[in-house]
Amino acid sequence: MSWKKLLFKDFITLQRGFDLTKTQMKEGEVPVLGSNCIIGYHNESKVTPQGVVTGRSGTLGVVQFIEKDFWPHNTALWVKDFKGNIPRFVYYKLQTLHLENFNGGASVPTLNRNVLDTLPVSAPDVETQSKIATTLSNYDDLIENNRRRIQLLERSLHLLYKEWFVHLRFPSHKHSKIVDGIPEGWSKISLGEALTLQRGFDLPTAERKNGRYPVFASTGINGYHDQYKVKAPCVVTGRSGSLGTVMYVAEDFWPLNTTLWVKEFKLVEPLIALYLLRSLKLEQYNGGAAVPTLNRNDVHRIEFSCPPKKLQEFFLDVANPIYSQMRVLEQQNVQLKQARDLLLPKLMSGAISV
Repeated sequence: MSWKKLLFKDFITLQRGFDLTKTQMKEGEVPVLGSNCIIGYHNESKVTPQGVVTGRSGTLGVVQFIEKDFWPHNTALWVKDFKGNIPRFVYYKLQTLHLENFNGGASVPTLNRNVLDTLPVSAPDVETQSKIATTLSNYDDLIENNRRRIQLLERSLHLLYKEWFVHLRFPSHKHSKIVDGIPEGWSKISLGEALTLQRGFDLPTAERKNGRYPVFASTGINGYHDQYKVKAPCVVTGRSGSLGTVMYVAEDFWPLNTTLWVKEFKLVEPLIALYLLRSLKLEQYNGGAAVPTLNRNDVHRIEFSCPPKKLQEFFLDVANPIYSQMRVLEQQNVQLKQARDLLLPKLMSGAISV
């Protein structure tokens, strides 16, 4: 296997994306790729596949691969010329170049493609590129398949909860009497009677120590720490900044002060509390002026129809095995990502061959 050294400008050519405001987007199926993700859809494309895109402004270092016609946004750079290299190999190669380190912006992170021109890179022959790309793609394909399966399982649980506890089409519902607008045996109570929400804990980034316990912010994991504050299982949602995301936490963790976490499950189990809180669309209870804020006292006052314990247990008999499948797939993805990330730099530097 022979690798050659060359300059970035001789490896690929990057091009700034095209201007397109939200108001200019017209309903369609063409993905618009921003600096780190799909930011919308349009009815017109600018580039044909295969495409490789990375951030130009805002978020730097994230590399995206796409196999359909797309519109690269002006916050992104797209590969205009692969110069004979395998697109998928280029996608993986760019991930090892740490493009986030080439920030040339003052207030807004910005990547100037001209700065990269003299960056030395190494690449093997096309046949080897193809083998490397295939090896790494196998990992990504498995991860994506698992992600889709998780998505389907999650949707099935969501629909099951909605069918039973929102539309009230639970097993034997046809034989249930309606008393004061709800099925007999149900009760109309405030959320605070069913569970207790608690503000998260302060933990500045500078005080975090490497560990195995996830630190949860308002929309998801925001690092790891060597200590935890809350034992699993638990349910967390955003308190400040971003509202509306409700997460089930299956391992001991540290909820940040931007979150609310369920301190006590009084009348509902954690998995039911998850879908209950999601069904309430908590973002509509924003009480902040400049910064979106969720007041737990306001949430505690929300009224809902609480199902009887036996029906909750019946739901969990169905839901728990489905959730267990999701957990297995999530853990598989963690392991697959770790293996891929260990392999990636070694393959892309030629340290190991395929």
